[in-house]
Amino acid sequence: MNTIQFKYAIEVERTGSISQAAENLYMAQPNLSKAIRELEEGLGFPIFERTSRGVVPTPKGEEFLKLARGVLMQVDQMEALKSDEQDRMQRFSLSMPRGSYIADGVSRFISALDLEGEMLLSIKETNSVQTVNNVLSGRFRLGIIRYRVQHEAHFLDFLDEKELRFEQVWEYNYTVLMSKKHPLADLDPLDPARLENYIELTHGDKTVPHLSAIPRTPHRPGDCESRRILIYERAAQFEFLNRIPGTYMWSSPEPPSILEPWGLVERKCASNRRYRDVLIYPRRYNLTEYDRLFIDKLFDARNDIAFGNRSI
Repeated sequence: MNTIQFKYAIEVERTGSISQAAENLYMAQPNLSKAIRELEEGLGFPIFERTSRGVVPTPKGEEFLKLARGVLMQVDQMEALKSDEQDRMQRFSLSMPRGSYIADGVSRFISALDLEGEMLLSIKETNSVQTVNNVLSGRFRLGIIRYRVQHEAHFLDFLDEKELRFEQVWEYNYTVLMSKKHPLADLDPLDPARLENYIELTHGDKTVPHLSAIPRTPHRPGDCESRRILIYERAAQFEFLNRIPGTYMWSSPEPPSILEPWGLVERKCASNRRYRDVLIYPRRYNLTEYDRLFIDKLFDARNDIAFGNRSI
């Protein structure tokens, strides 16, 4: 039994697939299957079972994987101690939602680093479930997830089950983002039902399939299921909103540095779209000086919007 096997098992858990895990690990599927089988034989119990949902951990497998993640985290921290003695590499990793104020916080953080020094930064924009998986796998040390406030109990139970710490970053109402040329741009506040005559932009991977306890969201005024463009890159949404004035998007509050160059406006709506962004990281993880610097800059970016000239 060794830490390499631990990493293999954690990747299988993350992907829910032996074949996908093998592809991600750049190894042949039979070799990965053999490594998992040898690990299970050494433990004396199966870690995974095959179901209609793919490869999932057994009850004992869940306990093992929690301990394995803790071991790998401690190994990484011991290696970091050695690295600190040898060099001053600036290391940071974050998995985050596609939110402009968060990206602004990242930019402020990077600007505060020693830009002449060595650095290794990893930033990924994705959905909340993938962010949890990214943090659990050790690929990213910090994550920010986004969820509707009414679903908070489900998410917090999920985070607790995965042994993740969580700290609130911001709670806010979604606003409608649109071009200044949009036919409804002069209305503030805006009746969300009027949006249904236009084209909605939305992120195509924002669903949370692993949280089956969350009830399916019924149609809400302002949703346009029959006229919708699914996007996966944050930069594309601003291009589309600017160049196609008949489009709109529900969004977290945007900084003026985004609105003004793209010719966009935000409009308030009387709609039940209260969201919360939460910082997550493993319970056994000790925040580094760079993590803390990022958190400071993130809150600076948030405060510039939340306590600026606008009321969100």
